[in-house]
Amino acid sequence: MLKISSPYNFKLIKEIPLMQHTDVENALQLAYNLFIDQEKWMPAWQRIEILERVVDRMKERVEDLTTIAAEEGGKPYIDSKVEVMRAINGVKLAIEHIAQLGGEQIPMGQSRSSVNRLAFTIREPIGLVVSISAFNHPLNLIIHQVVTAIAAGAPVIVKPALTTPLSCLEFVSILKEAGLPDGWCQTIICSDENAEKLATDNRVNYLSFIGSAKVGWYLRSRLSPGTRCAFEHGGVAPVIVEKDADIDNMLPALLKGGFYHAGQVCVSVQKVFIHEDIVNDVSKKLAIMAANLKVGDPLDPKTEVGPLILPREVDRVEQWVEEAVASGGKLLCGGKRISDSCFEPTVILNPSQNSKVSTLEVFGPVVCIYSYKTREEAIKLANALPTAFQASVFTHNLDIAFETVKKLNASAVMVNDHTAFRVDWMPFGGRDASGIGIGGVPYSINEMTREKLIVIKSNSL
Repeated sequence: MLKISSPYNFKLIKEIPLMQHTDVENALQLAYNLFIDQEKWMPAWQRIEILERVVDRMKERVEDLTTIAAEEGGKPYIDSKVEVMRAINGVKLAIEHIAQLGGEQIPMGQSRSSVNRLAFTIREPIGLVVSISAFNHPLNLIIHQVVTAIAAGAPVIVKPALTTPLSCLEFVSILKEAGLPDGWCQTIICSDENAEKLATDNRVNYLSFIGSAKVGWYLRSRLSPGTRCAFEHGGVAPVIVEKDADIDNMLPALLKGGFYHAGQVCVSVQKVFIHEDIVNDVSKKLAIMAANLKVGDPLDPKTEVGPLILPREVDRVEQWVEEAVASGGKLLCGGKRISDSCFEPTVILNPSQNSKVSTLEVFGPVVCIYSYKTREEAIKLANALPTAFQASVFTHNLDIAFETVKKLNASAVMVNDHTAFRVDWMPFGGRDASGIGIGGVPYSINEMTREKLIVIKSNSL
């Protein structure tokens, strides 16, 4: 049995059975049989009606969904409620995009050999989708990895994180209540070994993976020939702050971007490069704000920073911070564990560029600040790592903003906003070591379809 416990106080929430190899095989065969039998495909109108009912049921259960997500994942109640509302909106976005799943006309007659022909494309579901999810957004990630497949007309098997499977199970039950036919969405709660079997099976047409780069790139190397994929890994989310930045408006953004969900977000603010003329003022003010954040029980509506997902993550963050300070970084606030589950919001000034907090994704409540003289120096340091996800620049100078946007190696650059900004209809995904493929509800739906070209020859055309 798998024990699901609160990451804050380790209270047992629920026990659920782990599924075995035969369960994985049965799920794969059921989903595969649904896809290869086109008589069983769901037409667009049916998908729309089902998802509309899903929205209605989710609206009725906002409080329950919020509590489940906060309790199992540790994200504060207030942020978990935002996640639930985003999830509902994500289903609405999927409904809207179903009507946009069309092809295009391909011009003929451009050569002698192509006359008397009419050509156009249509979009079809890609096939069996497998989605492997992460713990940090236990409901909204499921929307992005499951509802998108349903909207595309593809059967999907989802494996949630073993630490946070309850939001997924609750959502899948809502899908069934809304009338989703059997087999079109199945949940697999299984070991890593069986998850690998699930992901790499030759019946899988598309793999959506959100999690560590080490696991993701390993799975990609094992994918069956022809399996398409989208992998979302982490980054270090560099921020460049010019000396003309609006500090009063910037600080709340950096605070939220750095300490939201205790920094356990793939685009959390981690490395902030601040011009030397303002670095002392900005770093001191940010440290004061971070030190005043309320850390504690995620079910308390007043909590701003909750626990890390597992005690070993508290141990790791503590070791990394100690290393950063020992190698010359100046600890401005935090730096210590509060308990076995919580770590103080921490700000470090000028840690060594070789320290772990400077070279790896912290995935914890730690923001590092670095002083720079020239913007070129800051950009070079921001681009020095193999990860490349979201970044940001703060300045009032439009020329500086555009030049920095151009030179930063990132899949998205925010101007005068923190790196963790996201809405669910925008493209989202890492580049280089941070991932492959594009997320975002409409983009994922497109990725889970494929084009078929139709060419009609007639002497009357």
